[in-house]
Amino acid sequence: MERVGLVGLPNAGKSSLFNALTGSSVPVATHPFSTTSSSTGTAKVPDARLEALAAMSKSRNVVPATLEVVDVAGLAKGAAGGEGLGNRFLGGLREMDALCLVLRSFHHDEAAGEEDPLAALGELELELVLADHASLDGQLVRRRKMARADRSLAAEVAGWEEALAVLERGIPLYRSELDDEVRSALRGAFLLTNKPVLAVVNVGEDQLDELDKLVSAVEEAFEGGPVVGLSVQLEAEVAQLEPGERAELLGGLGLGEGAVPTLARAAYGLLGRRTFLTTGEKESRAWTFRAGAKAPECAGVIHSDLQRGFIRAEVITTEELLALGSWTAARAAGRLRVEGKDYEVADGDVLEIRFNV
Repeated sequence: MERVGLVGLPNAGKSSLFNALTGSSVPVATHPFSTTSSSTGTAKVPDARLEALAAMSKSRNVVPATLEVVDVAGLAKGAAGGEGLGNRFLGGLREMDALCLVLRSFHHDEAAGEEDPLAALGELELELVLADHASLDGQLVRRRKMARADRSLAAEVAGWEEALAVLERGIPLYRSELDDEVRSALRGAFLLTNKPVLAVVNVGEDQLDELDKLVSAVEEAFEGGPVVGLSVQLEAEVAQLEPGERAELLGGLGLGEGAVPTLARAAYGLLGRRTFLTTGEKESRAWTFRAGAKAPECAGVIHSDLQRGFIRAEVITTEELLALGSWTAARAAGRLRVEGKDYEVADGDVLEIRFNV
C-alpha cells in the first residue's frame, strides 16, 4: 500500500488531519511535539462510481481503494541540523512514497506556531532542502569513487551533481527544471524533495469564506503539486460522526462531501495510482493499479493466479455499465469488450478476468 507522510511545523494540525483522513483518534494537544512517534492509519479513497456499481449490483460488501497515512513528529526549525526530533523525523519521511505539507492559517490563543501558510511553506521547504543537500552531498562522495571504477555510472553522477546544484540554490527538486530521466535516477538516493508532494492549507472555521484566496496564494508559491484548503478541526470532528449525520452537517455548512475526500483523491492521483472495478452481488470493489498497467498485471492485483493463468478480460466502462443496468444486460447487448494481454487498463474500467491455471 502506498504511504503518504503528513509534514508540518508544530501545531499545524497534522494529527487532526490524520484523524480526519483515517477516522482515528490520536491525541491532539496545543503544545509543540505532542506527536513524538509515528501513527499509521488507513484512509479510504471515496469513489462515487464504486457506490453506484454497488447499488446496481445490490452488493453485500463494498471495498474502496485505500492509502496508508503516517503522522510523523512535527518539524522544528533547524530539524536538518538536529533540532526538535531532527534526524528521527527526517528518517521517517524518507520511507514515505509521497509527502503532504500541512500549512497552518488560523489563530489559536493557546497554540503557538506559524500562522502564515506562505511562511510555513518556506520553513518546511528550507528544512527539506537542507536535509536533501546533506544527504546527497555525502552520497555523491561514494558515487564518484564508484564511477572511477565503473564508467557506466558517469551519467548518473552528472545528474546527481546537477541536482546538488539545484539544492544549493535552496530550490526543492519538485520545483526544479530537472528532466524526468535525472529525477528517476535520483530515486535511489531517497531524497525528500524528489518525492511527489501536495499541500494542505489548514484554516479556521471563521476563515472558510477566504478559503479560495488563501489556497490561490499558496498555489502560486508552491508549484509542487495539488493544494487543498480545509478546516482540519472541522473535518476531524465530522469524521467521527455517523454517515447520515456527517452528510447533514456538511450540507448545512455548504461544504458538500467535505474536503477530506478531495484530499484523499488528490493524494491517490499524485502517486500515479488508478482504479479499476469489479462488481457483483457478493462484492463491489475498487482495485488500485499503476497508471499504464496492462490487463494481466491488473489481474494480478486481484490474485497472482489470475495473472499467471490470464486468458482475457471482459471490459466495459463504469458509465456504460451503469447506463445498461447490469452485467447480464451488457453481455446481451454485446457491449462487453474482449481484451487480451496487451490491453492498457483505463481508470474506471470494470473488469471480469478469464483465466486458467
